[in-house]
This record gives sequence, C-alpha cells and structure tokens, in this order.
Amino acid sequence: MTSFFRNAAAAAGFAAAVALAGPAGAEGLEKPAGFGNRPLTMIVPFGAGGGSDQLARAMAKAMEEVAGISFQVVNKPGGGGTAAIPDFMLAPADGYTVLEHIDNAISAFAAGDIRENPAEDWVPLCMTQITFSQIYIRSDEDRFTDWESFSAYAKAHPGDVTMANLGKVGSMELVVMEQLQEALGLKIKQIAFDKPAERYGALIGGHVDVLFEQPGDVRNFLDAEQMKPILTFLAERPSAFADTPTHKEVGADFDALTRFRGFYVKAGVPQDRIDFLAAACKAGFETEDYQAFNKKKYMHLIDSFRDTDGSIELINNAVASYREMYKKLGIGK
Repeated sequence: MTSFFRNAAAAAGFAAAVALAGPAGAEGLEKPAGFGNRPLTMIVPFGAGGGSDQLARAMAKAMEEVAGISFQVVNKPGGGGTAAIPDFMLAPADGYTVLEHIDNAISAFAAGDIRENPAEDWVPLCMTQITFSQIYIRSDEDRFTDWESFSAYAKAHPGDVTMANLGKVGSMELVVMEQLQEALGLKIKQIAFDKPAERYGALIGGHVDVLFEQPGDVRNFLDAEQMKPILTFLAERPSAFADTPTHKEVGADFDALTRFRGFYVKAGVPQDRIDFLAAACKAGFETEDYQAFNKKKYMHLIDSFRDTDGSIELINNAVASYREMYKKLGIGK
C-alpha cells in the first residue's frame, strides 16, 4: 500500500472535527506592502453550484473575514477541470490570481494530459477538503433499492446501466470505477458531464441510472430524499452512512482514491505574498463558519487540512499512486 493510501486510510479513522474555536493564526495577519488593495481573482475549474464552486465561495468568504482581502470568483468549466488552467498560467505571478482545483489536476499531470506539475509549477496554499465518494440512486428507484439489487440488475444488463460521472479519462472517478468493475465483474456505461448540475439533473430526471459523486456535493439532494447512497468507497463505514456498505464489504479489495480540493498560486509569486495567503487559508479554514460548512458537507469525517508542505506531500504521493494504477490499467501517455 502506498503512503498516499496509508495516509488516507489513517485520516479516515474518522478524525474528530477541528474544534470550533476562533481562527488560530488570524491575529497578526498583515498584508505585504501594497498587496490586496484590489480584489483577487479565484478561478474555479467547474460550473456554478457544484462542490468546487461551493468550496471556493466558502473559502473566499472565510479568507476575506480573517485577512481583509476580497475575491472575485470566476467559474471556468470544461475539459474535466483542465480548461481553467491556461487562464491561470497566463495570469501574472503576483498573487492576485488563486486557482481552486481538485485531484483531477493531479491525475491529469500523472497521465501526461497537462504539463504543469501542481507540486512545482503551482504553489499549494492549502488543501481544505479531503473526502470519499459514493454511488447514488434515485430514492424512488424501483428496479433496485440497494447495492445488492443494483449489482444483480447490472449483471443482468451488462453495458446497459448508465452512470453520470465527471468522465475525464484517468480521473479519480473513472479509475475507481475501473477497479470496481474489474473486481466485481460489472460493466457500467460512464456518461461524462462537466457541469455538476447536469450530472445531478441526469440522475433525478431518469436520464442515467446511477451517479458517482461525493456526499457533500449532493447533501441537498440527500436531505430532500431525492437521492440515496448504495455504496461507499472507503475502508470502513463512516458514522454518517452506517447503513451503506463499503466497496470492500461487497468484495472489491482495493484502496479507493479520495477526492481532495485546495487552493494554488503560480510559482514565482513573491514569497511574502505566498506566506500571507497560506496563513489566510489556514486561518480561514479554522473559522467557525468554514468549519460549519465543512461539517455540513461531511468533510469533517476525514482530516481535511494540509498546509503547503503537507499539500505537496499529498500531491506527490497521489501522482505516484495514479501512475502505478495507470500502468496496470494501460492509461496515460
């Protein structure tokens, strides 16, 4: 087992949420001379309303609160998260442009789809969400109601069952589903949707049979009883989903990749601005409002924060894990 998976598994030992105390380190945050006198741009590589968009806006608000800076959030969907990267790379290395991105940037680099190494060409300010994935069905679905009945249906209709997914080749979602299908002898057709609302609408509207997503991203649908999980990709059942089996419990013995989201500036940004923004990211994460947001999104079930050094380690370990799996699956350049 790679150190990435060992760390994820250890973190998934259902760590207690960070205490809802005042933001440690917020006091004494001082802007570098001349910095932050105009709004910063935060680029989000996915559409409005999805998990990345919600995270970016929550963190922007938290950083504004603790550091006295303001953000303009700009959504740039497309290419499974890669369409936003050219805009980010073309921006000046002055700290005024922050990129929110998910692990798909890491998988894209590992597969050779992008040249930029997120641990070297970008500077990760922090990671603020690490979470697991699930498979969802409509709550009123009558062809199958749980994993056992869904698995039987999928085996009886090989290739006909459809799943809404992010869909970029080599992404976490497709790698995990490749592993699941190989382990259990399933054949599920993956349908790619770049925009989160399209994925969710496809399931609710009956255009696809199941959805691959993270619980925090579909919390509203879960609360409204429009969706329900039938499988969790985690070593053990989290307390919030004690009635949902894990992939290992149904016979798929592999270490599932996790989703992680964080914030970056370009390499070359002056160090005092990097230090300020990284400190603001940490202080923002520790605010009561942001902790409440993370808890609402089930992000308190895994130790979700990494500073710059911890983020670099997470990224490098993930790259190694993706490349190892790509070699086995014949993915990559």
